[in-house]
Amino acid sequence: MARSIARDHDEKRAAILRGAARVFARDGFDRASMTQLARECGISKANVYHYYTSKDAILYDVLDGYLADLTDRVTGLDLGGATPEDALRRVVVEIMLAYEGADDEHRVQMSGVDLLPPDQQRVLKGYQRQIVDFVAEILAHVAPGLKSNGPKLRQATMALFGMLNWYYMWSADAGRAERVAYAELVAEMTLGGLRAL
Repeated sequence: MARSIARDHDEKRAAILRGAARVFARDGFDRASMTQLARECGISKANVYHYYTSKDAILYDVLDGYLADLTDRVTGLDLGGATPEDALRRVVVEIMLAYEGADDEHRVQMSGVDLLPPDQQRVLKGYQRQIVDFVAEILAHVAPGLKSNGPKLRQATMALFGMLNWYYMWSADAGRAERVAYAELVAEMTLGGLRAL
């Protein structure tokens, strides 16, 4: 008879992923061990192996869950009726709010994707690309001249993400109000820069 899945299976798995993200962000994926992950989660190493066969499998699930949720949240915004400028403001704020409480996952994403096998990298980079393309499309509507200049559009898009992606380095404990204020600053700087092109 097949063993049934425990009622709290999903919660335990989610707790392992949160703990693993903390360990990977703090100590680095290469230096992290399954023993450390178990200790961080307050469970036995055998229990970790009950849910995951390897550290690589945990890394993939940390990143897949984080990037899938981020992609859905950002690209799923209802921007109907918004001007391109207002759409940019709303998207930048949403990105900063989505990063709140996910600094460990975000930090792991910055260095962890390339540690995985090529087929898994393709999935994760696909999420990243969807978000980047979504924002690039908005920027192209703000500054229509960028539509015909792919390299400059990419540079403008990546400059915007550069301002957002490293926020956790100096403001990890920032709350909602600080994140919104920073997002609004980044949006206005971006809009000002685009107008000057």
